Amino acid sequence: MLLKLLLWVIRLLVLLMVVVALLPLIPSGQWWIRLWDFPRLQLTGALVLPLLLLGVHAWLKRPTKEHAVWGVVILAVGGWHLTHILPFTSVWSTEVPTAEVQPGENQTTLKVLTANVDYKNDQYAEVVAMVQREDPDLLLLIEINSAWADGLAPLDEEYAHRVGEVRDEGLGIVLWSRIPLLEQEIEYLVSERRPSIFATIDVPNIGPVRFVGAHPVPPGLQERTVSNEDERRDSRERDAELMLIARHVEKDPDNRWIVTGDFNDVAWSDTTKLFADLSDLKDPRRGRRLLSTYHAEYPWWRYPIDHLFVSDGFHLIDIDIVKVQGSDHFGLSTTLTVGRKDQGRPEASAEEEQEAEEMVEEGAEDAAEHDGG
Repeated sequence: MLLKLLLWVIRLLVLLMVVVALLPLIPSGQWWIRLWDFPRLQLTGALVLPLLLLGVHAWLKRPTKEHAVWGVVILAVGGWHLTHILPFTSVWSTEVPTAEVQPGENQTTLKVLTANVDYKNDQYAEVVAMVQREDPDLLLLIEINSAWADGLAPLDEEYAHRVGEVRDEGLGIVLWSRIPLLEQEIEYLVSERRPSIFATIDVPNIGPVRFVGAHPVPPGLQERTVSNEDERRDSRERDAELMLIARHVEKDPDNRWIVTGDFNDVAWSDTTKLFADLSDLKDPRRGRRLLSTYHAEYPWWRYPIDHLFVSDGFHLIDIDIVKVQGSDHFGLSTTLTVGRKDQGRPEASAEEEQEAEEMVEEGAEDAAEHDGG
């Protein structure tokens, strides 16, 4: 009787693992579907439980064909998750070349620090001290409200240039720069509540670099709507914002680009991959390290949702995560230089362009519904 119960537990566990692994393949913006894209690393580890139970059952009752079938299914699910994760390890090839620094060479570098400080956090002095230690050329901080703007006032003495918007409820975003800004603009790509930063930075010995800082709405975010009922946001608005940023880059492919921020989307999701395909921007983590940034307090429940993408011609000197005291995110610190560009640029397919267009339309409808509240 106990062995039969154990076998049914194994069957149910494996079927559950299959369902949650394949749910993100459904073309839906529903948050409870899209969120299963996030914990692929954790789900891979969770497969150990049914695999061990299966081994125990086979040992107690002798191996059968059913044991073999369930074993193959478990390994197939694990392999499916690993196809998403392995590109962000050293076993994969890199997208952004490693900079070749010659001894004695005076190389122009550009250091970018991106961090979501968490608007509920009040450790302002500690974050200022962290920024001073890291000493970035460009500093993008997310969820900047009025209290954070006051607490970060010492940075205005160290950074001559600043652009952004201070807003409550985690919607503020500000860029500090030591390098002159040739152009600067705040855009509301999908929602009138969520600003994004567009700037052109005049980097010495490199030239103009187009910069975008973004913070799309997270799927699953709980908020009140017009009907005054609690509901969770789906992914449509986030997806639309990323597609619109990709279009900006796509229309100006000859410039150098840096796009960074808290995307509220994992590096391996179909949306992030479509964003990269449309924009032809590269992820410096590919072929190196996963560098998960959220949740900072839970080591076994982290995802790579803070990103930095660069255009062809940038080479990587260093990339790492940085502790942001009091925040639920790690910061992402990236040091870049320039090198030889690859030849040619692949065009996005008609299917990808159509998919992006549908995301933009659906996201605009979703934003209009919630902004009306």
